[in-house]
Amino acid sequence: MLETELLKLIEDIRIKKAESNYIEVKSAKNGCPKIFDTLSSFSNQQNGGIIIFGVDENDDYNICGVYNAADLQKKIMEQSMQMEPVVRPLCTVAVIDGKTVVSAEIQETDNFQKPCFYKGAGRLRGSYVRVADGDRLMTEYEVYSYEAFKKDIHDELRTNERSELNDINTDEYQLYLIQLRKSKPHLATLKETEINRLQGVVIENKPTIAALMLFSVYPQAYFPQLCITAVSVPGKEKSSVGSVGERFIDNRRIEGSITQMLNDTLIFIRKNMKVKTIIDQNTGMRKDKTEYPVIAVRELVLNALVHRDYSIHTESAPITVTMYSDRMEIENPGGLYGRMTLDNLGYVSADTRNPYIANALEVMGETENRYSGIPTIRSAMKNAKLPPPVFENNRGVFKAILYNENSLTKDKTDIKSQILDFCTVPKSRGELEEKFKDNITIAYLMNKYMKPLISENKIALTKPESPKSKDQQYYTVS
Repeated sequence: MLETELLKLIEDIRIKKAESNYIEVKSAKNGCPKIFDTLSSFSNQQNGGIIIFGVDENDDYNICGVYNAADLQKKIMEQSMQMEPVVRPLCTVAVIDGKTVVSAEIQETDNFQKPCFYKGAGRLRGSYVRVADGDRLMTEYEVYSYEAFKKDIHDELRTNERSELNDINTDEYQLYLIQLRKSKPHLATLKETEINRLQGVVIENKPTIAALMLFSVYPQAYFPQLCITAVSVPGKEKSSVGSVGERFIDNRRIEGSITQMLNDTLIFIRKNMKVKTIIDQNTGMRKDKTEYPVIAVRELVLNALVHRDYSIHTESAPITVTMYSDRMEIENPGGLYGRMTLDNLGYVSADTRNPYIANALEVMGETENRYSGIPTIRSAMKNAKLPPPVFENNRGVFKAILYNENSLTKDKTDIKSQILDFCTVPKSRGELEEKFKDNITIAYLMNKYMKPLISENKIALTKPESPKSKDQQYYTVS
């Protein structure tokens, strides 16, 4: 970081009087504070973060200066060396009103080395994540999710002691074997037992979770919560009630194999979707238009079933489908896996959490397994003239949101005017989120309003050369 950039960053902090996901301030006027937690959380989050020393949060973010810039940097390096893997901060020194300030830029750790943790506390007690402007201890599951990726652990291959091979001796399994031998000639000559071993169907004479979820008539006998709970509510919140006080329009627990749950969930959604009848003025032909494109809905439900986490940490959490008056949300246990981030979701090939399930479903004709799901969803929503899908990844839960036409009834001109008025002084993504959080999500705001305003040259970026910079701000063009 250049000295001028540090000075501008501190000025911005003093105006906002707040830290952020990427900024932490420390006084350091009487010595070097402990920063192990922040070193860990910044190293574990996308794009890292910056620690600024010499600004006193408890004194209205005034400049207090550091006790000794040279010794402070030495102490910062000493603490960084106690991290696993070792953190290598980049320090910058500047002077404001005769007082010295120091910044330490923390780079994101490679996914294969996460979580970064303080060795003195150990992996479970020394691994942190950044939540808003604070450092939070990682859950046991968050730590495990990194370990599972690094060590190539596939929880879909776990077994259950109560299950038997007879549980998967079904028509679905026999059809799978026939299709497998047709599609994979190299396996066709092998014995069934060898095929089952290679394809992750059976381990030590017990069916795996993958096999039970794919072929068993009722896998929930062994894993009761590996199901889908689906509800339709009358308003825009779960607390909404209908005209006669009803909390749910429809409420169902969906069980069975993956294929059965997929089909039954689609039946539930279609039952609770509004359908418009459109008459073609040229041909007079009738055409039904569903509230959401069915192909997009199918891809989202299938993705949730294929990519959910099947570890012991999440086996008590079902997939949830919630239909509101303006949107539909699908949540599955297990955040984005491996090296995938929200920014490149659907644009690059993904690490697969459950490759045996994915491969089996490809053989069975349920999925292409070519990473085309997200692009298909985006394309279907665009063709239906609906807002683009929104994806959220929060502490072990992945959420997909589809908005319907009801979400478009807001006065767009009014929201755009509010944005233009609000950004007369440069505003960050976090400030925009806080301003409009009661009306729309930040992802929807950025896609539906900010991007068009930027393309129309009504909104400009403070860092146009780095559109995705964590320090990016947006301002109204005069």
